[in-house]
Amino acid sequence: MSRMIGAVVVGLFAVAGAHAHFPFIVPDAKGETAKVVFSDNLEPDTAVNIEKIAETKLTLRDATGKDAPVEWKKEDGFYAVNVPGSGDRVLFGVTDYGVLQKGDAKPFKLAYYPKAVIGTAVTKPVGDKVALEVVADGKPGALRFQVLAAGKPLANSEVTVMLPAGGKKAVTTDKDGYTPVYDAAGRYGVYAKHVEAKAGEHAGKKYDEIRSYATLVCDAAK
Repeated sequence: MSRMIGAVVVGLFAVAGAHAHFPFIVPDAKGETAKVVFSDNLEPDTAVNIEKIAETKLTLRDATGKDAPVEWKKEDGFYAVNVPGSGDRVLFGVTDYGVLQKGDAKPFKLAYYPKAVIGTAVTKPVGDKVALEVVADGKPGALRFQVLAAGKPLANSEVTVMLPAGGKKAVTTDKDGYTPVYDAAGRYGVYAKHVEAKAGEHAGKKYDEIRSYATLVCDAAK
C-alpha cells in the first residue's frame, strides 16, 4: 500500500509540479551505453525513486531497422543500458504509469514514451510502436522537432526544448506539429505533452482522460 501511495505522489509531482520529472534515455558520447533517468533534466535525480519507471519496456532499433528488446541494470538514480551495434540507432520505450488522481480531480491514465537517437539526429519515426513521439527534422544548424500522436502531426502541443548551451525553451507546435527551428550544435532534450478526453478502465481503475508525454534526446553535429 505504501508503495502504491508513493507512486501516486511521485506521478502527480511529475505532471503537476514546478519541476516536472520525465524518463529520458541519455546515451554516452560513443553510443555504447545509455542511462535512463527520471528527472527534470538529462542528469540522474537521486532524490526520486528510480523504481517508479521500473516497468518501462525498452526497444532498440538497429541501423538496419530491426527491433529487439533491451535489458537494463539499476544503478544509483538511473538504469544502465548496454547499446549493441553500431551506426545510427534508436532506443525507445513505453512507461505505463497507471491511473492517478489528485483530490477530487478527474482520474487520468498516465504514460511516458522516452526515446533517444544514437548517431544522426534526424531519423524516421518509430511509428505505431508508440502512441506519442517527438522526431527531429531538418539538418544541423536548422533543426526543428515534430510531435506525432498516433503517427499524425499534433498541433498546439506543449513542448519544452532543452538547449545544448543550457536553459529551456517552452514552445507550442504549429498546425503541422513543428516547433521553431534551432541552430545550435550539441545535445538536445525535448519533452511534449498530449491530453486526450478519453474515458476507460486500466488495471481495474477507471479514468476520464489520458495524459501522454514523449521525450527525445538527440545530438546535432556541427
